[in-house]
Amino acid sequence: MALIERFEHRPLDGTRIHDGVSCGYRWFDIGRRRILQLDTYGSNERAIPGKASQSLQIDEAAARQLKQLIEDAFPGI
Repeated sequence: MALIERFEHRPLDGTRIHDGVSCGYRWFDIGRRRILQLDTYGSNERAIPGKASQSLQIDEAAARQLKQLIEDAFPGI
């Protein structure tokens, strides 16, 4: 699990689309700090299909950064 504190642009040499998986989400409060947690689940081809694979957490500051990144990547949405 990881709490994202900042986003950094890091160009890749190659690009490809990964296999699709489900992403669960929930939010909770720790004191006055709200956290959004995203959990991805293993594809049907994995040893344990549907098992939680990765968890990412973002707070309000990271959510603002992510919102701006999304607007930059997908103008007009």
